[in-house]
Amino acid sequence: MFRNLTIYRFPSTWGALLPTDVAATFSEGLAAFLADFRLRPVGPLELTSRGFIPPLGRDSEALVHSIGEAAWVALGGEEKILPPSVVAEMLERKLDAIEETEGRRPGGRARQRLKQDLVAELLPRAFVQPTRADAFVDFANSLIIVDTASRKVADAVISELRSAVGTFPALALNAETAPRGVLTNWLAGEALPAGLCLGEECELKDPADGGAVVRCQNLELRCEEIDRHLESGKQCTKLALSFNDHVSFVVGEDLVVRKLKFLDAALDTLNFDDVDSRVAELDALFALQIGELRELWPVLETSFRLSRPDAAEPAPPHHERATKVYQPSTDPNQRDMLKKEHGRG
Repeated sequence: MFRNLTIYRFPSTWGALLPTDVAATFSEGLAAFLADFRLRPVGPLELTSRGFIPPLGRDSEALVHSIGEAAWVALGGEEKILPPSVVAEMLERKLDAIEETEGRRPGGRARQRLKQDLVAELLPRAFVQPTRADAFVDFANSLIIVDTASRKVADAVISELRSAVGTFPALALNAETAPRGVLTNWLAGEALPAGLCLGEECELKDPADGGAVVRCQNLELRCEEIDRHLESGKQCTKLALSFNDHVSFVVGEDLVVRKLKFLDAALDTLNFDDVDSRVAELDALFALQIGELRELWPVLETSFRLSRPDAAEPAPPHHERATKVYQPSTDPNQRDMLKKEHGRG
């Protein structure tokens, strides 16, 4: 199950570029492209190797696992562990030895060549660390979702897909309204979209450069302490939410979803009584994930007015105030009315 969601959008017409002559479905067309980009072992003199691996692990050789219009892929990697401190220490020893025997200490280009020779000597003996980044392509909603909170890792997955397919016009999410404003308004007491509830975690920042940062955890967010921070001008940059009592998560102003967790109400819908293999279990979990995220996606799209790559107009606003950043009222009676309205007084 994915724990983080870095989301990209692509034009709905992109699927038509996949090779229909070799595939009956988008997922099969994608698999045809990935076949030549399978992960190979890192070479003796290489630092890294990257390529696609079976998302189901050792239980399958398929590079794409699909359910309907959703395709699960995994980018694997092998990285040689060669700490710079080790290289630096061994290089100093070589330089000391040369200085002792020749009476001079190499510098400049000679030093650089010695370092390169040393790295070439150490690489074949270095430990190899495997890496993995999972993603799924949702052809129904023209999304690709990478299981990472790191933009660098997510961009690497997109880059490898683009190399494999030849063209992959995926773009990071673009909000037509300030996400920080939306999150701040929700925290201040504005009505949340249907199905969403506040969690117990948030991050608040003073908008001034170098301003204070406040992180709250395990806290009832609609409280006087939060009110004071908002009234002092701080804005919400991360906010914990739950959706339909099925999933909980933290969404940030960068529109990355972190700490995604499927709750008991969702997991209870699974029935593993008839599951007789690990593949079948993973299949059921993947299907659950697809269903829950497809329920959540329209709420995020509408609330943050996420633009569509192949549409002239952004998603319609959820409500008028979504584009405004919460500003504390100077009228104490008005603040008291807000607290009473939302049960915070």
